[in-house]
Amino acid sequence: MQEFAEWFPTEIACREYLAVVRWGASFVCPRCESTRAWHMSRGTCRCTQCHHEVSVTAGTTFQDSHVPLRIWFQALWCVVSQKHGVSALGLARALGIKRYETAWKLLMKIRSAMIRPNRERLSGLVEVDEVFLGGVRARIGGRSPIRKVLILVAAEDTGHGIGRIRIRIIPSATLVSLNAAMREMIEPGSTVRTDGWSGYQGVVRNGYRHIVVKHESSNPGDDPTPLVHRIASLLKRWLLGTHQGGTHHGHTQLYLDEFVFRFNRRTSRSRGKLFYRLIQHMTADQHMQGG
Repeated sequence: MQEFAEWFPTEIACREYLAVVRWGASFVCPRCESTRAWHMSRGTCRCTQCHHEVSVTAGTTFQDSHVPLRIWFQALWCVVSQKHGVSALGLARALGIKRYETAWKLLMKIRSAMIRPNRERLSGLVEVDEVFLGGVRARIGGRSPIRKVLILVAAEDTGHGIGRIRIRIIPSATLVSLNAAMREMIEPGSTVRTDGWSGYQGVVRNGYRHIVVKHESSNPGDDPTPLVHRIASLLKRWLLGTHQGGTHHGHTQLYLDEFVFRFNRRTSRSRGKLFYRLIQHMTADQHMQGG
């Protein structure tokens, strides 16, 4: 934390770092692609060739934000430096933010940047299953998501553990919903391992090899998708431990994205690299947001 404070002691230092992450070693004008600019006193850069003036935060998550970049950076550092993350209340306390809503909005925008646009899909041997999140499941037939959030979990089986994972909310466990989610998460040509649920009958037609592991009726404790259920257990424990189960229903996918971000980088020893990656994602045009 001391080293972080030395790196970013002022708003200017934060802007300079943001410029390096966004443009590299030198400024690049978005209009004429010139690499020469004047640095203006109000924190913008004016191209020496076409005189176009641009802010380093323009077209990024930070654009039009009333929160200083130093607070943004401190919030990002809190997120990546804590192994299990931080709640909005914990972030507000750590940074001295008076309004809970401000801390909550910061976290929501940070979470929205955790998933890189056009990221690679899972490949190899991938285990897939649906899991319910939420309260007591309604006693009805089939796999209905009534009164719960239904998610699809996909996990790479490396042969000696779990590789990368993906998690998506799905409207139902029907063939149409499952096919759409798997096409988004898994590279064609991969091998998909599922249980015997009829909703997975379209796996082969989507260009995957399919392994079906059915429940053994003679062994009620048998688990055909153990990797998925291990991830689901960790996810539920994380939601209860870090957020005390107090996630906002309409933003559940953002919490899932944070869990995926953390799980897929669980072996990374460099907090600074995770901080850099998040800054990269937040300066991409795809993540531009108001506020």
